[in-house]
Amino acid sequence: MSDSGIPQEGGNKIPKGWLVFFFAMIAFVVWYIVSFTPAISGWSFYKVYEEEMKAGDKLAKSAVSNPGKYIGDSKAIAEGKAEFATSCAACHMADASGGIGPNLKGTLKYGSTPDNIQESISKGRPNGMPPFDQQLGKERTSKIVAFLASLRP
Repeated sequence: MSDSGIPQEGGNKIPKGWLVFFFAMIAFVVWYIVSFTPAISGWSFYKVYEEEMKAGDKLAKSAVSNPGKYIGDSKAIAEGKAEFATSCAACHMADASGGIGPNLKGTLKYGSTPDNIQESISKGRPNGMPPFDQQLGKERTSKIVAFLASLRP
């Protein structure tokens, strides 16, 4: 026995809690690698993302397929009028008679059908008409189309 005066811990055992934690961490790391490594499990964030985007596109296409569906609906026309006053009246005046933008009561340059009007509102037109699809969405745009159709003779 050599007693050097320096404490020796060679005979102490590791606490059981630390051993359990150590082996649990090893098991977790192995599980994580097996579960989320694409070469092993086949899982990929990109696959999940693509599936979500396809589902979103499908939902968006089915949301409003008929821009003229509110034409003649008095409640939708009233909501369209309120939305027109908020989003469109600055350029087209409150009665749609034109100001900075053209008169919307007569024949329109890009077409007067509900499809053409919705496209003009959603995608915008060159030389001044900005796109409003992100701000309004298809539902409110369809109500504005209904309001504009109510103004036509």
